Formats: sequence, C-alpha cells, structure tokens
Amino acid sequence: MSDLLAALCLVLVLEGLLLFVAPRAWKEAASLLQSLADGRLRRIGAVMIVLGLGCLYLVRAG
Repeated sequence: MSDLLAALCLVLVLEGLLLFVAPRAWKEAASLLQSLADGRLRRIGAVMIVLGLGCLYLVRAG
C-alpha cells in the first residue's frame, strides 16, 4: 500500500513540475486533448496503461 501511495505522490510531483516549468505548453496540450474524440482518448489511455504496467514489471523484476 505504501508503494501505491508513493507512486501517486510522484505523479503529483511530475504533474506539478510540468505546470511549474511549462504552463503554456500544458494549456495547449489540454486544449488539444479536448478536441480529440473519446474513442481516441481511450486508445491513448489504454496504450499508456500497458506501457506503464510494462515499465513497472521491468523495474520490479530487475
């Protein structure tokens, strides 16, 4: 459970870092995401989940 909380904290740090360093680029990316169809966003999300799980597996196995 503590690993999950640590991972969520790191997500917050990375999101905050992006907002701090490049707020304009973040706004543009958010605007672009709003213009994409729901199906396309779901596919992008699915790819991100698979990549994240694959990376997690590699980190934990090594």
